[in-house]
Amino acid sequence: MSRGTILIADDDGAIRTVLDQALGRAGYEVRATANAATLWRWIGDGQGDLVITDVVMPDENGLDLLPRIKKLRPDMPVIVMSAQSTIMTAIKAAEGGAHEYLPKPFDLKELINVVQRALADTQHVMSASPKLEDGEEGLPVIGRSVAMQEIYRTLARLMQTDLTVMISGESGTGKELVARALHDYGKRRNGPFVAINMAAIPRDLIESELFGHEKGAFTGATTRNPGHFELAEGGTLFLDEIGDMPAEAQTRLLRVLQQGEYSTVGGRTPIKANVRIVAATNRDLRQQIRQGLFREDLFYRLNVVPMRLPPLRERTEDVPDLARHFLRQAEDAGLPAKRLSRDALECLRTHDWPGNVRELENLIQRLVVLYPEEVIEKAVIEGEIRPLSMTFGSGDGAAGGGTAGGDNLGASVEQHLTRYFRAHGDSLPPAGLYDRVVREVERPLIQLCLAATRGNQIRAAELLGLNRNTLRKKIRELEIQVVRGLN
Repeated sequence: MSRGTILIADDDGAIRTVLDQALGRAGYEVRATANAATLWRWIGDGQGDLVITDVVMPDENGLDLLPRIKKLRPDMPVIVMSAQSTIMTAIKAAEGGAHEYLPKPFDLKELINVVQRALADTQHVMSASPKLEDGEEGLPVIGRSVAMQEIYRTLARLMQTDLTVMISGESGTGKELVARALHDYGKRRNGPFVAINMAAIPRDLIESELFGHEKGAFTGATTRNPGHFELAEGGTLFLDEIGDMPAEAQTRLLRVLQQGEYSTVGGRTPIKANVRIVAATNRDLRQQIRQGLFREDLFYRLNVVPMRLPPLRERTEDVPDLARHFLRQAEDAGLPAKRLSRDALECLRTHDWPGNVRELENLIQRLVVLYPEEVIEKAVIEGEIRPLSMTFGSGDGAAGGGTAGGDNLGASVEQHLTRYFRAHGDSLPPAGLYDRVVREVERPLIQLCLAATRGNQIRAAELLGLNRNTLRKKIRELEIQVVRGLN
């Protein structure tokens, strides 16, 4: 006797075979079709206990079929899968009431686990998001890489919640864009989105900026000023560079998150906080906690849902899409239409992008303005982002051993940092640059020395000229994994 039926709308026979093998012995029947019309007929006849559908089918888009399925059979879980993996696909799947969204390619074991969970809990569906326009122009976040698919799935799940989110990532990865997407497609979309950069506000003004102040609260307070919490009432408050928040403000913010209310500087009447908090940082907050620079209890209040945005070097397959997106933006702004040759796109894809997406955007704008060619070729790109040769000079600089170009490590680092500053345009990089640069150099230096000594810390310490205990401390701080007997 059949325990239930799984309906599949997809032309991939492997999915049916795997589910048949995994669930057939448990008593489930698996039926498959490549057409939306057949799937709809089965559902209309009352067949099926769970649906797995692709987005692209020859006769209808699976996302268009999804709301009709949920209207006719509201308790039936529907799993949507798609090779058209954009943030909008994930959000539209959530909007239509999908139980789960799986971007292709996916691990078939993951599909089996998702199906088993759905069959065990047929009442659970992803919450619906506000209705979106059909077009996908102006996507808030660009990228089809595997790294971005997990971001999209997390965003889709968070749209109808007020959970506090902590976004971590290097400078220029697009943390504010993700925060805006959470707001613009969430249930607070009709409220304001208010952003405050902790690194850009003088320490003695942060509390006033966050919570507002009353007239006469301090010298120069001639009028009452609302703070960002009040300005964000009913919407989202984005706390950027949260790691730069001073200790006193951390304590007050923690109190707001615990009690749900705050008072202005100089005020006595509590004000109920009605905002969603999204925080972001490019710092290692756990290390700051160990150093006593960030409150551990505040970290756990903010880190309810952690999201890590990958640097661009970890998703270089997205570079062509991002480059074309920025070219369209420039054209929409009235600048000349440009195209990149295939070789030029490949050159962009192989660059390491220390300034991340912001650096790529600035480069595209520079290319559009400065170069007259309609098609930008590889040679132009190479001239703008010529790879640096990271080599050591010879100690005294005169006795040979230098590079053909005369570059040494100091000169290469200077060029790298020059590009990094240039990638930020008219603004300055976030505070804490010294520690970040030292950390970037320390990690590969220690890792290479450990590899050269096959994980022998005594020999590595001698090679580095460090005390053994100092090396051990740095290995812990930098979270470097030591493997003995490396080849």
